[in-house]
Amino acid sequence: MIALAAALGAACVTAGAGGEVAADLLNRRIAERVRDCGAVKILVAPVDAVPLALRHRWQRPTHLGREGFAIRRVGGVTVVTATGTRGLVYGAGWVLRHLDVASGTARLTLKGPIDQAPAYATRLTQIGYRPKNNSYDAWTLPMFQRRIEDFALWGASGVQLIAPVSDDDATGPLFPAPPRETLAGIARITHRLGLDVALYYPELGDYETPGAVAAEVAAFRRTLADLPYVDALYVPGGDPGHTRPALLFPLVAQQAAILRARNPDAPVYISSQGFDAAGFEAFYAELAKQPDWLTGVFVGPQTRDPLSVERARIPARYPLILYPDIAHTMHAQFPVPRWWPEFAMTQGREPINPRPAAYAHIFSRFAPLTAGFITYSEGVNDDFNQFLWFRLGWDPHTDTTAFAAQYARVFIGDPRAAALPAALETNWVGDPATNARIDATLRLADAVRPAGFADWRLDALRYRAVYDALVRRRTILARAHKAAALAAPTADQARAILARNEGPEIAGLLARLNGLAERLWQQARLQLSVKRFGASNIERGANLDRADVDLIGRAWIEGQMAKGWPIPDRSCRAEGALYDDLGRPDAEPHLVRGPGFLADPQFFTTAIDGIADATTADGWLPSELDYAETLYDSPLRLHYAGLDRHRRYRLTVTYAGEGYTLPIRLVANGHIVLQEHFARTANPMQVTLAIPPEATAGGTLDLAWTRPPGMGGSGRGKQVAETWLIPDP
Repeated sequence: MIALAAALGAACVTAGAGGEVAADLLNRRIAERVRDCGAVKILVAPVDAVPLALRHRWQRPTHLGREGFAIRRVGGVTVVTATGTRGLVYGAGWVLRHLDVASGTARLTLKGPIDQAPAYATRLTQIGYRPKNNSYDAWTLPMFQRRIEDFALWGASGVQLIAPVSDDDATGPLFPAPPRETLAGIARITHRLGLDVALYYPELGDYETPGAVAAEVAAFRRTLADLPYVDALYVPGGDPGHTRPALLFPLVAQQAAILRARNPDAPVYISSQGFDAAGFEAFYAELAKQPDWLTGVFVGPQTRDPLSVERARIPARYPLILYPDIAHTMHAQFPVPRWWPEFAMTQGREPINPRPAAYAHIFSRFAPLTAGFITYSEGVNDDFNQFLWFRLGWDPHTDTTAFAAQYARVFIGDPRAAALPAALETNWVGDPATNARIDATLRLADAVRPAGFADWRLDALRYRAVYDALVRRRTILARAHKAAALAAPTADQARAILARNEGPEIAGLLARLNGLAERLWQQARLQLSVKRFGASNIERGANLDRADVDLIGRAWIEGQMAKGWPIPDRSCRAEGALYDDLGRPDAEPHLVRGPGFLADPQFFTTAIDGIADATTADGWLPSELDYAETLYDSPLRLHYAGLDRHRRYRLTVTYAGEGYTLPIRLVANGHIVLQEHFARTANPMQVTLAIPPEATAGGTLDLAWTRPPGMGGSGRGKQVAETWLIPDP
């Protein structure tokens, strides 16, 4: 023990032979937090090296496996042991998450022996060094090293790299180094930690063309040659890509053979993303042949068959890997349920989005059918979600509150920060104008006092808290100004009301938001603005550019003023009209929502509240911007009761939303066709239809919109913004 004690006197952590990588990592992290190790003395060593390093009798742990670790207290020394670097890094992560540094001196409580191993074998996250990313495309290798070390400490089994042949530009304006050079560096960083490097390689060619397959195989060889390590291959069926299964499977078989000539144990996975119904049947037919080169199937966004259906149809020999989208809030695999349009219009598709309750539920629902996951991410906006998935993959019974406490301890250093992720998730429940919890969340964020070692994560959570408070204040004011303007006696008075300044409180929140955005750019290269930070577009996290977007609909109101004053109440289009502002959760009384988020997290049969890729500055009213839709073959339904059996009705519909022009069918009561192959020719577009008397003769009416059956892709495009069911005079 004399030599070990001398080594520990100079540092909190010392390494036995083979434990140097994990020991160095843990030492660096502890040194950031305290100058005094106190009584904390840690040995990090592979299990076979512990006796020599410790020079003390101890009971060797058994059944560690490749990923397990054990922690013991032996003669005043905390021993972290495993079979290799990966397990040792996981053990170091356990120490870091449980280390108390609040007093300025390190303290570690060990109530008994610790023996842990992960529940799921695959626990990856995706790294895209590409212009679409909201942060990584501006990162240097030292930044990636820190990031991947954090992943490892929290239980990741590796990272998945998007190949530099995806549906992106070959280079980007923010790249500090060429993609192939950076990806090779990331692979080296990952392997040094004992983790796996997976390759996401989409097939983008037209393989019906002679020579295209040979060209793709050659391109794949070049990609492999650029990467020092590739431990697994993942090929999506689509998103991006469009190759039918009969051509896709033989192509991937050739690529699998090339990879395994270099790495014989590398697993190869393929996905069904983007396939239509016929493509899915062809996919299942290829799997029924049970090719030996294939390891399994990964299941992600743009997949029309639910995970349970895929598991039932795919041979049991092939494990499923979940590929969950943890980055997005709408137009996504797991939309925020009943998300208010003021949030959607401003914060957009890729905001800072901690969702502890939602993703814990999603994990518990889907993970049991799989052998693990690769979280689909576009940078650091979803940081909390990424680390939560790592811990759930390690222990599915992870409590989200306890996890948030560890996240706050390791990255922020103030226990008050632990309540922020759940509070931010709650901010998005209900109408921002009436949700006073938003103000409480901002007070909580402002009360947090970060430790000296804290990084950019508190600024990210504060940015969201400030943004939510800004949306709340601006929503309240916008509704008041709109109501006052439309009630004004003259158009000139209405214009004066619409021109009012939003006031110092909102100006102060905007200033705070801009300051935090600048700090996040400097610290994490988070691109919260196209104009200021070079984000690729507004949907890629650049919501600072929408923070002051008009919430009233001034352009539309001013356009209507030219036609006369006062402007008629749009919702009361005619006497007795039954109006739905679809997409606004409090104004769609006739919408048939379906089972809801808890039963249907992917919204396969649940109506989704969405918003168009436009703003009120484009001349749209807020009621035209928001819409309801359903996915794939599930109908969008409205139900009316209590109708006058003796009156005739007409239906006015505002079709609006994203840039889809798919043919839509509208049927009443399951058999009366009101529209067949309707295709929108403008966005937005209004049509009025007569309702046959027999449709309402029973006092009720059911409407169902569908798109052509069997389509694949995202499943979206069946989007309706407003409806009026109007009784004839």
